[in-house]
Amino acid sequence: MQLSNAEEQLMQILWKQKKAFMKDLIEAYPEPRPATTTVATLLKRMQDKKFVDYKQLGRSREYFPLVKKKDYFSRHVNGLIKNFFNDSATQFASFFTEATDLSKEELEKLRSLIDEQIKKK
Repeated sequence: MQLSNAEEQLMQILWKQKKAFMKDLIEAYPEPRPATTTVATLLKRMQDKKFVDYKQLGRSREYFPLVKKKDYFSRHVNGLIKNFFNDSATQFASFFTEATDLSKEELEKLRSLIDEQIKKK
């Protein structure tokens, strides 16, 4: 399941804070900050999608992520590879290295990371 752009922005804040009350989440937004009702609606939708949950502490709710950032990003990348690159990681890597303005050092670091993964397999 995917998050909307607004939900993803809020999720980024929650991943960074690990757990937070509503006021903490709102304060983490850049100006102009969204209304409390907007954030509450986003949190409810994200809870329905099983991305966040909360612990009731008195009259306040402490929200926390149920999905790890790495897992969400991994699903995104795999969907991108499947939908735009014919399920070919090689096509994706080719596009990524040609279409981005990577320095020689960054390309060498990528090669090193790939070599590391090859050794593990």
